[in-house]
Amino acid sequence: MQTLFETSLSLPLIQKGKVRDIYDVDDKRMLIVTTDRLSAFDVVFDEPISQKGAVLTSVANFWFDKTKHIIPNHLTHESLDSVLSAAEAKQVEGRAIIVKKLKPLAVEAIVRGYLIGSGWKDYQQNGSVCGIALPSNLKLASKLPEVLYTPSTKADLGEHDMNIDFDKTVEILGEDMANQVKQASLEIYQFAADYALKRGIIIADTKFEFGLDENNQLTLMDEVLTPDSSRFWSKNDYQVGSSPKSFDKQIVRDYLETLDWDKTPPAPTLPESISQKTADKYLEVQTLLTQI
Repeated sequence: MQTLFETSLSLPLIQKGKVRDIYDVDDKRMLIVTTDRLSAFDVVFDEPISQKGAVLTSVANFWFDKTKHIIPNHLTHESLDSVLSAAEAKQVEGRAIIVKKLKPLAVEAIVRGYLIGSGWKDYQQNGSVCGIALPSNLKLASKLPEVLYTPSTKADLGEHDMNIDFDKTVEILGEDMANQVKQASLEIYQFAADYALKRGIIIADTKFEFGLDENNQLTLMDEVLTPDSSRFWSKNDYQVGSSPKSFDKQIVRDYLETLDWDKTPPAPTLPESISQKTADKYLEVQTLLTQI
């Protein structure tokens, strides 16, 4: 499979995101193409990650199917040939999906099961994560006493997401919808975490995005439980007190943290070794999760 950094389709382009290109099909449907572009710290890099888009699409579709008993999702399951020419369908094969048009909610639903990343930094400074107080004896990568829901705003391209508390989500979404999003997020995470653990993967944290369909029903959208939206660890290598080996783009984040870079564009150049290790980890997590 060839690397896909840019797409060029005859459908009208709605949005070119950090990783996904979104095309208009009609008033009820869109086409989403997941490219091999890499985004870290909300900055897009010039170097693609081989097969990344195909892996993300496969893993997301796998989880959409696995979680449909919890919440409906945006997939239509229609063939690409129904909206693209044969040549165009071949260009994005394995990377594109036709989805329902939804009204996106202006909140990212972040769920944390372990103390890592920005949550660990917050805890070291304040003894809490996003304002939620935690016991004083936790270590790096500790499993949290209970799964935390720590929402954030959805930033525009090039901007950084901002953590918000639950009361703020009530202001944005209304109390009923804010509670629906929280409950669905926690339920999806717990289901997926239990499933993945049996396959040797710890899902440390993840983020979900939701929208409303034409009947104002809450619907899961964008991507779900992929190496781009989640932190996956190897159960066998997991040890409290140290940063676990990762199956996701944490390899890239860890490398970037060693640089004198202010996390704003332009992005630094990634060594080929880092890109290849990241590609290998994406493929490995796909195999572990989706194998029967």
